[in-house]
Amino acid sequence: MIGKGFIIAAALMAGALLSGCSPMDTQTATLETHLNPRDKAMMALAPPEEWSIPIVRNRIADPTGEAPGTIVVDTTQHNLYFVLPGKQAIQYKVATGAEAYGWTGRATVGHMTEWPQWMPTASIMDRWPEFKVYLKHGPLAGAYDNPLGARALYLYQGNRDTLYRIHGTNEPEEIGQGVSSGCIRMRDLDVIDLYGRVHVGTPVVVK
Repeated sequence: MIGKGFIIAAALMAGALLSGCSPMDTQTATLETHLNPRDKAMMALAPPEEWSIPIVRNRIADPTGEAPGTIVVDTTQHNLYFVLPGKQAIQYKVATGAEAYGWTGRATVGHMTEWPQWMPTASIMDRWPEFKVYLKHGPLAGAYDNPLGARALYLYQGNRDTLYRIHGTNEPEEIGQGVSSGCIRMRDLDVIDLYGRVHVGTPVVVK
């Protein structure tokens, strides 16, 4: 029987190979995700389907014009860019807000969490009353099957939490679509990679 550790290693290698096969005329690079021990333990519990969906992550010429160190989300193309020095950027595929719930604007990363807890917002509970059960038993603990996934970046405008996040997902098959309630969803391996590149105060542009 093939161990889960082998599956993770194979998936990471496949992601790296795929990142070098971009259809764009770009300068690509092998972008390996660095997992800490908790990440490895959590991801080993993920279902096999997690590894059957290609991870698309490329180093490209910066299309944003923003300063290095900025996160830019293109909601129409479902791409997230992390701007690098030298007019380069790392491009990730993301899921963005459904048409009725999309959010755009400028913000900063006001808070960062690894394997965050998830508590439905009031608006989610209004739309789907079944989620009101969380008012009784409290938030869902951070885990591979948590809707926020492996990492969460909390977007603030000044001192105000916008309630929008850039976070992982337990539904990787929806990456590349407009499906969320406004938050930006990333594959867990991608959001772990992005998390390691940013800090509280990182500027974010969603357009």
